Amino acid sequence: MPELNPDASASTPTASARGDTPHPHSGWQAYFNRRMLICVFLGFTSGLPLFVLLSLVQAWLRSDGVDLKAIGLFALIQFPYTWKFLWAPLMDRFVPALPSWGRTWGRRRGWMVLTQILTMFTIAAMGFISPHQAIWTAALFAVLLAFFSASQDTVIDAYRRELLDDREQGLGTAVHVNAYKVAGLVPGSLSLILADHVSWPTVFIVTAAFMLPGIITTLIIDEPATYGAPPRNLKQAVVLPFREFIARDGWRGALLVLAFIFLYKLGDSMATSLATSFYLDLGFTKTEIGLIAKSAGFWASIVGGIAGGVWLMKIGISRGLWVFGFAQWASIFGFAWLAYHGRSNLGLAGVIALEAFAAGLGTAAFTAYIANATDPRYTATQFALFTSLASVPRTFANAGAGYVVKWVGWPEFFLMCAFLAIPGILLLPRIAPWSRSR
Repeated sequence: MPELNPDASASTPTASARGDTPHPHSGWQAYFNRRMLICVFLGFTSGLPLFVLLSLVQAWLRSDGVDLKAIGLFALIQFPYTWKFLWAPLMDRFVPALPSWGRTWGRRRGWMVLTQILTMFTIAAMGFISPHQAIWTAALFAVLLAFFSASQDTVIDAYRRELLDDREQGLGTAVHVNAYKVAGLVPGSLSLILADHVSWPTVFIVTAAFMLPGIITTLIIDEPATYGAPPRNLKQAVVLPFREFIARDGWRGALLVLAFIFLYKLGDSMATSLATSFYLDLGFTKTEIGLIAKSAGFWASIVGGIAGGVWLMKIGISRGLWVFGFAQWASIFGFAWLAYHGRSNLGLAGVIALEAFAAGLGTAAFTAYIANATDPRYTATQFALFTSLASVPRTFANAGAGYVVKWVGWPEFFLMCAFLAIPGILLLPRIAPWSRSR
């Protein structure tokens, strides 16, 4: 951890800092501008380490002979995604004391470049470990990767919230989520293909190198505009974000929002938690998974991201949560169908394309909802709180997924996931009434 400079202040916000010259709200410039390009690169670098944990580490463990139950329990090492709100106030309060290199870093850029570099080196180091011989060492490095990645997500989410105005949150989030999903092609496709031909150290080093575009982006962008003065002390950074959130609609309203955030992605998240192991158990090779499953998911993510961004700008976030939520729920049944019918290249491509398209839509609307639910004065802490809660299903519920599969089998497991997706949909009338178009 670097020396912290509590007295460092954010740069004076300028038009160029927010990319507001010009700042259109209509026409093609509302969709293609500098702010959206920044969302592309930061979304990619934010998604890469998570997919390393979800896809590459899973294949790495399975290929080295680690038991499926142990792989399922490896989901517990992702706990930093659930608890990142505990150290998020530090990112709202302090500026890391980094070498200036001729420029002032600021709160957001300073934390971004620090976490990105630590994430890159941790990914590269993992390839030199044999999980079968040193399972606890592998788990330790996985925890470190999750910690640095979760911290990076915290500051990137805060940067994006402050970079975009309220009307752009839906489109900017869709672009970010789309790039986030595209990042999954590296550890979930390219790296798997490489693993059939080169050693694991080489695979992880090549994968880590894909963090460089995000690092370069952080080096050249400006600090975003600041909404009011940063918290004057650590106590304010911790207390005020939670006090503001509860004061909006009282405890009942706050608990309702938190319940929705927990439940909306529960079924979809659990259905994809052991996807790579599911494909391997059906008899697909790692190369087939890389070429068929991930390629189909890539193109579906591109189409879903573009369509989702345009639709959110037109119909608003509330209606997007309804439409995209039902599409996300229906896509889970595709996995159950594939589990019943068995190995089929065409079936695999279709099921993965449907899930990637629908999940991309649902995640775009969901993350845009979270962004609009944050107070710009406490962006990092509140955003981290909401996204931490959203990651609970992926971390803890998914940890027992391997045991459930062993108990009931793959088809019944996916039907159970579809059932778990229903409670989040039932909360939509209270959280996002259809009549509230925006």
